[in-house]
Amino acid sequence: MTIGKQKNIALIAHDGKKQELIAWCEKNKEILGRHFLCGTGTTARMITDKTGLPVRGYSSGPLGGDQQIGAKIVEGKIDFIVFFSDPLSAQPHDPDIKALMRIAQVYDIPMAVNRASADFMLNSLYMNEEYEHPVIDFDMIVKQRSSDLKEESVQ
Repeated sequence: MTIGKQKNIALIAHDGKKQELIAWCEKNKEILGRHFLCGTGTTARMITDKTGLPVRGYSSGPLGGDQQIGAKIVEGKIDFIVFFSDPLSAQPHDPDIKALMRIAQVYDIPMAVNRASADFMLNSLYMNEEYEHPVIDFDMIVKQRSSDLKEESVQ
């Protein structure tokens, strides 16, 4: 799988981290402006309002936005995620967040979970070039499982 020079970046933040993410976006506005940005509902709207960056908004996280972004990962339309999570507050939609993190891992999508990791990712040499990374061949896995089940049923 190839991540192009122009990246598709998902921006997400828990309520307690939204202002921090907005400040980070403002600080990195020049770099972010060269890429396609999307995010969960309130976060996307707030970033656009405060920074002027165009951010395509999906639903709010608790209303399915995390799952929408996960679906975009599966479709190959998200290259990395910046998710300023709040580790000190309970989140009512924690299963959705865990599902998003899991699907990012399955599809080998980089995910920054705080300012430091976001800074490292955004200032990586890979931000200015294509990046090739292997993704699990799910079709092959399904065929192999099907073949194994057929062999078991014959025995």
